[in-house]
Amino acid sequence: QVSLVQSGGGSVQAGESLKLTCTASGRVVSTYSMAWFRRPPGKDREFLASITWNAGSTSYGDRMKDRITISRDKVESALYLQMDSLIPDDTAVYYCATKLVESPKWNAWGQGTLIVVSA
Repeated sequence: QVSLVQSGGGSVQAGESLKLTCTASGRVVSTYSMAWFRRPPGKDREFLASITWNAGSTSYGDRMKDRITISRDKVESALYLQMDSLIPDDTAVYYCATKLVESPKWNAWGQGTLIVVSA
C-alpha cells in the first residue's frame, strides 16, 4: 500500500558523488524495512543495502559496500543512498524498495532512477 517516489538520479563522471532519495507516502512506515537495489544493463537486480525504519539497523551487500551509506529520516519519511567514488560500472537503474520487517520479500518498489557514470 505504501507508495515510493525516487529522485536524485542523473549523469555523472567517474569519481563524483551522488545522493538518491526515496520518499514514502500513503501510510506510516515505522514497521517497515527499506532497501536500495540496482539493475545494471543486461544484468539481474543487485542488492545494495537495507535499513530498518524503526531502529535504523543497516545491512550492506558486497557490491558498493565501501562506497555507499544508507540512511533514513523518519520525520520526512525519506530513504537516502549516498554514493561516493562512482565508477562506470555503477551505471544502472537504481530502485528503492520496502517491506514489512517480518516479510521475507521486498514487495513494494519505487519507479527506478537511471544513473549513468561516464569515464
